[in-house]
Amino acid sequence: MSLWGRIIGGTAGFAIGGPIGAILGVMAGSVFDKKNKIKFDFNSMSNQQKQNIFGLSIIILSAKIAKADGVVTKDEILAFKEKFKIPKKDLNQVSKIFDASKKTKDGYKKIADQLGNIFKDNKILLEELLNNLFFIAEADGKISINEIEMLKSISSSFNLTDNDFQRIFQTRLSNNESDPFKVLGVSRDETDLNIRKKWIKLNKEHHPDFLISKGMPNEFIDQANKELSAINLAYDKIKKIREIN
Repeated sequence: MSLWGRIIGGTAGFAIGGPIGAILGVMAGSVFDKKNKIKFDFNSMSNQQKQNIFGLSIIILSAKIAKADGVVTKDEILAFKEKFKIPKKDLNQVSKIFDASKKTKDGYKKIADQLGNIFKDNKILLEELLNNLFFIAEADGKISINEIEMLKSISSSFNLTDNDFQRIFQTRLSNNESDPFKVLGVSRDETDLNIRKKWIKLNKEHHPDFLISKGMPNEFIDQANKELSAINLAYDKIKKIREIN
């Protein structure tokens, strides 16, 4: 069964107009501690659980971002439906979840906070969630101020640093527009050796095999590969600037 088919099956028992956030909790296998606070044990989740949560999160937050300017454009809807390669047989049901997420009273901040809690021990998955949300925001050719502010707020809910946010944002720019040092998340006065170490670290973290092992669904690897390409291009640019062999 495809990722989208599993998500549809996992949401089938809920009223679509109800609290979308509750579905994430059930998918994550949430439990309550002695103070009745929800706890998530990331290490006890199966890889399929992580993938399902990742996919559903993309649907929910993409819908919220698409509505950031008050109007959901056809470009943003098409980007979601086409770029994430949703099979025709699942398209109708996924569209219903997308539409319900636009209308639900659960705000994007509440959802993002919950995801930050669920994946608190998996920073790279949260980074990739944010990367894919940038992809949706730029679908109509530009990212609005409202969308940038929403993405920054989501990044904060994910407990990502401003440096993390800027690094992901820079990878979305063209090679001519991006700052190679910001893409790697290093300062301009960093040593050649430390820059190389950071490049190696990012290469490992953003390799498709590593991401899949962390719970990234195959359906989203294309965007991860683009980020990895931007990282490698940035390092090549720095080597030329510094005349490093």
